[in-house]
Amino acid sequence: MVYGGCDQGLMKILADSALSAGGEVIGVIPKNFVADGLAASGITSLIEVDSLHERKQRMADLSDAFIVLPGGAGTTDEMFDAFTSLLLGFHRKPVGVLNVCGYFDGLLHFLKHMESQQFLPGRQLDMLIVERDFDPLLARLLAFVAPPGPDNPGGLAPRTPH
Repeated sequence: MVYGGCDQGLMKILADSALSAGGEVIGVIPKNFVADGLAASGITSLIEVDSLHERKQRMADLSDAFIVLPGGAGTTDEMFDAFTSLLLGFHRKPVGVLNVCGYFDGLLHFLKHMESQQFLPGRQLDMLIVERDFDPLLARLLAFVAPPGPDNPGGLAPRTPH
């Protein structure tokens, strides 16, 4: 598991659970968070970076897929970064949202609005994998196939007429 490297909240619970299950946990955290005492301890590896931008890039480089859990502005920023990078062909990794108890319903409604206004063209929104339960989310992440690159410029999802 690759995550933001903090030792509090949902991130800590997730890291502790992964470690308890015998998993490897890599945290990527800005140096100023370490100075503020927010860094995780007891994880497999903690990578310190200089900025949030570098943190996102390092986590993306180390990851095989992205799973978005309920969170705040940082979580939303990371989700959109991963999703946009997929749409633009900067990576070919699946991006999944675990919509626990409908937490992301408002955001998903807004994304559908963007699609209806043609700011999210074609079937691009279909590339964001959303499930309310983990097992179906995991199955869809494992089955994900990114759109072909060379005959699909920029890695964008194929457009279909409305």
